Amino acid sequence: MYGRKVKLRFLFVVIVLITLILTTILVLKSLEENIVYFQSPSEIKSLTEIGKSKIRVGGMVKKNSISISSNKVNFIITDFKNEINVIYSGAVPNLFAEGKGVVAEGFLKDRNFFSATKILAKHDENYMPPEVKEALGEK
Repeated sequence: MYGRKVKLRFLFVVIVLITLILTTILVLKSLEENIVYFQSPSEIKSLTEIGKSKIRVGGMVKKNSISISSNKVNFIITDFKNEINVIYSGAVPNLFAEGKGVVAEGFLKDRNFFSATKILAKHDENYMPPEVKEALGEK
């Protein structure tokens, strides 16, 4: 019915398609595991369930909320509607200060407490990430 060349071409096309599909699935799976979602304190307050996945919380550091003890830093992130307490172990960036924008990456313990593994403040004092601006309602 079909010649040997046609069967080999068909087999080659099938193998290429299967390889492309598997590669796409693997790439999407690895991206899914490494995606970190940004949320404001107000969005965290309205969460229905608190998962174990890593998230980023962004907003402004509340005035008079930073307390430093040995190697731990406690502070409050606010979006001027809601607040969340953050604890972080390690050195904070030079631009980390009260009244400035901050994004903390880590794990949510409950709706009021966040354990940060990384503080992101690699910008000048006037820059605010677009997500934080949007969450705060500024343009």
